[in-house]
Amino acid sequence: MSVSRSDVTQIAQLARLTIADEALDDVTDRFSRILTLVDQLQQVPTEGVEPMSNPHDMTQRLRSDEVTEVNQREALQTVAPEVEQGYFLVPRVID
Repeated sequence: MSVSRSDVTQIAQLARLTIADEALDDVTDRFSRILTLVDQLQQVPTEGVEPMSNPHDMTQRLRSDEVTEVNQREALQTVAPEVEQGYFLVPRVID
């Protein structure tokens, strides 16, 4: 696939990149070679090829949902400046 200097300049502008004029030919050549490789990969026949394994296909081992700590609310709220009905009261920050 052939890419022109103006194509690379336009893509660089859209990506908010600055490419020096002396590097523009090199970047254009590399960009063309990358797109040629992608085109070659698109032409590879993949019928009958099984997809690779994916961690999203697996299931997670889950632990049982059990209470492991004792309720210490009153002990922890003794140092709070203000408490009401078991809740910490905090100053209002948004009006």
